[in-house]
Amino acid sequence: MPPDRNVVAASSYDHYVDNSPASPIKNAHSRGTVQGTQVVARACLVLRLVSEYSPGGASTATIAVRSRLTRPTVHRLLSSLAAEGFLDHDSRGGHWHPGPELFVLGMVAAQRYDISDLARETVRQLAAQTGESAFLSARRGNETVCLLREDGSFPVRSFVLYEGVRFPLGVASAGLAILSHLPDDEVEAYLTGTAADSRFGDQHWGVALRDRIRLTREMGYAVNPGLIVEGSWGMAAAVFDQTGLPGWALSITGIESRFRPDRQPELGSLLLRAAHDVTRALGSLGRAQGPVA
Repeated sequence: MPPDRNVVAASSYDHYVDNSPASPIKNAHSRGTVQGTQVVARACLVLRLVSEYSPGGASTATIAVRSRLTRPTVHRLLSSLAAEGFLDHDSRGGHWHPGPELFVLGMVAAQRYDISDLARETVRQLAAQTGESAFLSARRGNETVCLLREDGSFPVRSFVLYEGVRFPLGVASAGLAILSHLPDDEVEAYLTGTAADSRFGDQHWGVALRDRIRLTREMGYAVNPGLIVEGSWGMAAAVFDQTGLPGWALSITGIESRFRPDRQPELGSLLLRAAHDVTRALGSLGRAQGPVA
């Protein structure tokens, strides 16, 4: 097999670089690497933020505020991503939307990560059985992203969760169900890592979150008692891959009166049974690993 050209090129470059700490060439190379990594991270952040505002789209100003980057920086990133087909710009409304290249890449990635088709009927059944809105969410690093929504028969609904929205793991019930079933070292890494987004408040961090994780482990399912939006409750159960790690979650949401203490065990049992069915179906298909990256 011929040697990889990128490896050869990197080796040749290293051969001619003075690797001493004081080397200006090495320092410049390190700075370039850091800057390049930063650009990639910022571009990915911008893509995620734009996707949160589908289908209406997001303005440059909105992305600047959410990303905490300067408006000129955000505009350059948005324009560059649009030039590559990853974003579209609505010249009339001035809003940015996910572009066709994302659709193409998403179709390819779905072959490995998307279990929407497999779980769709289960989500529908949950909505029919409970009367609430039912969802499938997937883990993406320290976040969850909602993949499916199916509304039940009850006319009053919660719209905190919708397809494409992201939350940190410790915030919505789906993320809490996943976080609570991770190995202890991963849970601790999350709890001691970067603080949760200030938009969601202290109840999703520290001692309060540790207590909710403990309670979720005891019951097997997670309950969010209106901690994101007052009066909007949620419950969830984790779906596991073949390695035994939680990669997805099934959840239901609704108004507080629909989640009375005497009804929660019934809803929890339905969620656990549904999550078990999807987990078993994943195992039969040989889906070995959940979407954690």
